[in-house]
Order: sequence, then C-alpha cells, then structure tokens
Amino acid sequence: MSAHGCPVIIGGGAAGLMAALCLAPRPVVLLCGGTLGFETASGWAQGGVAAAVGPDDDFAMHTQDTLSAGAGLCDAAVVRRIIEAGPWAIDFLTRRGADFGRHANGTLALGLEAAHSRRRIVHAKDATGAEVMRVLINAVRAAEHITIHEHTLVTELAVRGNRVCAVHAATPAGALSIATTCAVIATGGAGGLFAHTTNPLGATGTGLALAARAGADLRDMEFVQFHPTALSCGLDPMPLVSEAVRGEGAVFIDNAGTRFMNGLDLAARDIVARAVAAKYAANDSVFLDARRVPPKKFPGIFTTCRAQGIDPATQPIPVRPAAHYHMGGIAVNADCESSVTGLFACGEAAATGLHGANRLASNSLLEAMVTGRIVAQAVSGRTAEATDAPLPARQASRQAPVVREICSQSLGIYRNAPELEAAVARLRPLAAQSDAALVALLMAQSALRRRESRGAHTRADFPHTDPAQATSSTINLSGLADTGLNA
Repeated sequence: MSAHGCPVIIGGGAAGLMAALCLAPRPVVLLCGGTLGFETASGWAQGGVAAAVGPDDDFAMHTQDTLSAGAGLCDAAVVRRIIEAGPWAIDFLTRRGADFGRHANGTLALGLEAAHSRRRIVHAKDATGAEVMRVLINAVRAAEHITIHEHTLVTELAVRGNRVCAVHAATPAGALSIATTCAVIATGGAGGLFAHTTNPLGATGTGLALAARAGADLRDMEFVQFHPTALSCGLDPMPLVSEAVRGEGAVFIDNAGTRFMNGLDLAARDIVARAVAAKYAANDSVFLDARRVPPKKFPGIFTTCRAQGIDPATQPIPVRPAAHYHMGGIAVNADCESSVTGLFACGEAAATGLHGANRLASNSLLEAMVTGRIVAQAVSGRTAEATDAPLPARQASRQAPVVREICSQSLGIYRNAPELEAAVARLRPLAAQSDAALVALLMAQSALRRRESRGAHTRADFPHTDPAQATSSTINLSGLADTGLNA
C-alpha cells in the first residue's frame, strides 16, 4: 500500500495503537521508535485502567474524583466524555482477550488506588499495561490496513500555511518522507528528562518538540507528576511500586519505623509526593511497609524487590518520589486536534483537559484508549491528501545529557524563581538543536509564569493556590522571544 496520503501515527504505545486500530479499514502508517511495544510507558503501567464498572460505582463519582484530583484545572466536559467511555474501553480489551483479574463468580476484581472513592481499577495483577499492550500489539500486527515502520525516528513535521503537509523520518533503510495532511502524535511523556524517573529513558517529550517546532500550542507544561513510591535501589529508570500496593494495606514509615502520613497514605499523588520529599529533605528515609500484603497480589513488584535484595514479606521497601507522568502536552480540542490543522495528539502527549494539575491514578491508560478512538473518529472524516512532500529542513538532536541535571535541580517537586530562571538561561542556547532541551525550556518557562502552587506544581516562593490562576496555561515558540527557535 502506498504511504502517501495515509494518516500517519507517530508512537507505538496504547494511544497510538488504539488510534491505528480504530481507523480500520482506512489505510494508516504507524511509525514506532523501537520494536512495537518495547520501551513504552503504556507497557510498564502496573496499576490498571480506571473505569466505573463496579456495582457501587457510577460515572458521577469517577468524574468527581477526577475533578478533585485535578485541582481546578480539569475540563469538566472532557472528564465526563472520557469517564463515560470507561466501560467501552474495558469491553474492547476483554473481547480481544485481555485477561483481567476476576472473582470466582466471573465479575471483575476491582482494585483501589489513591484518591479514588471506590474500587474501580480493572487490572491484570500488577502488569496491566503489559497485558493491554499484548492485546493491542496482536491486533495491530494482524490488521491489514496498518503499515508498521519500526525503529523509525521522526525528525520533522512539515507545515504549509498552518496545515500539516508531510512527516519526515529516519528508518534503518534510510530517509522516509510521507506526504499527508493528517498526522497523529502519540509519543508519550517526558519523564526521561529527570534524573529520577519511572519512565523509559527515551521518554523525553520528542512528540511535544515536533509539535512545537511545527507551530502548535502546548498547554500546562509546568505540571509534572512525581510518583511517591519509586523503588529506591539505584536503578535508572526506577522500578515503580504501584499505588495499588497501598490500596491493599501497605503504609508509609520512616527510618524509625513510624507512620507519618496521618492516615493519608492514599491521598492524591501530589500530597503524598510532597510529604515523602519533605522526609528526605530532613535527612530521613521513607519505606513502604507491605509486610501484611499478600505477595500473590503483586508478583511482579515483589519479584523486582527481591532481585534487589529486598523481601517485601519481611522488610520495608525503600521508596522515593520520581517523575512519572506529564499532565501537560500538546493543546488539543474536543477532536484531539492541535492548533495546527491536521495535527492530532492523543495519550500522554496530549493535554486534553482530563487531568488538570494532577492526574488521578489509573486514568492514564483510560485516556490513551479513549483519545485514540476520538482521534480515529476525527481523522476518519478527513481526506489525507498526497501532495509533494517538502524536503526536511532540520535534524534535531534528541538528547542533551545536561538536561536531566537541569530538570532535576530546577523542575522537581519544589520550585522557586531563581532556580527556574537559571534553568531557562541554561536551556535557551541548547533548545534550537536539542528536542530534550526545548521541552525542558517550555516546562521551565511555564513553571516560572505560574506564580502559585497548584496540584503537582509547587512553588516554594508562592506556596498558596491563587483562585485567580485557576486556568490552563498555553505556550508556543512565538511566545519565547529572541530564542531563534522559530527561525
């Protein structure tokens, strides 16, 4: 099948695969940076898919929990739309063979995670992401309408008159240029920009940089979620100890073995991450006491701990916060289309309005599934024209090692103006050629502009939430004056 004129999906995680599948029978090209499904944050997700499918649950409660966690920045209409598609997402996966945990009577065994008022986490033990990806990868590889290019690095989105006109990429076989007026970014997040992260190290916001250089608006770039319980064992990236472990009774303790969360062990992630970080700032250490949690519930996590010399059945698990999820991303409308015509985004790469200032646990896989379908529905109504693909204008460097140091120093859990200003000054000369530095610069500039503390964004110099700032922030290259980035 000819690639020219087909919609092009960039990214091989759950959102990209779902978009590709839902475009059937329309031909689509899927560009994946590695082997399909390998090194994707979707595949590493432990907890599960949040969905209001339990007998004591409903859409209104799931919606309210999401809005509460989002600290005033969620788009209520988007929240309702995605939450109400939860049962569809579970049914889609189940009909294709997903092996979710069930009770003896066949009903779904639902888990509990932080800031959820009900048990609503549909899971496959502690490897839900891997199970979701297994199902989606099998379906994509079997689909005749999808052409897959693995180990392919997208270098540029070409734009004419604020409309996508081509995608340029580097493949093992050489350069690839696809003329199209429909491109979808589903490249995931940016946790790899931080020294402590639970994300694949390749998660450096590549798709956000592509969109920004193409002229797209980005939204809420300052909001980075730090998961409070990454396994502190010297590995990079850090293994995650799922929130679901606390949902089954694990509690936080300090060096002295004392509980310190005052019953808030399952509070929203921003609250817990700050409490854990405060312990470390006071030269204490933090552990998760899971000695009363049945090992059979979390075989993967317990196996990982034991491989590092920690037996959770008899020893507390050392944990610390790590960059986990980016609530910000490419600003999109209800059809998941960006400010550049024909450029769509879904999953973590998109700022849809679902998460606001702080994502509710296990809403990420749900969003990936649902926004993948939304993109497919929107793209299905468009004609992807095959025009002459303009030649690529640039080749960006993906990595800048110093960026991890800068982000960790200045864009961590606690932020202040002097450190953010220093980060902007260091990142600005790197951003023209480094995608990692560009994304970090956009984060730092956005964090500097938000002079309050809200959700996952905590300013030590502005510790209070300002009701007047209860609005999303938008940034683009034209808003970064005198950088030469949009030359």
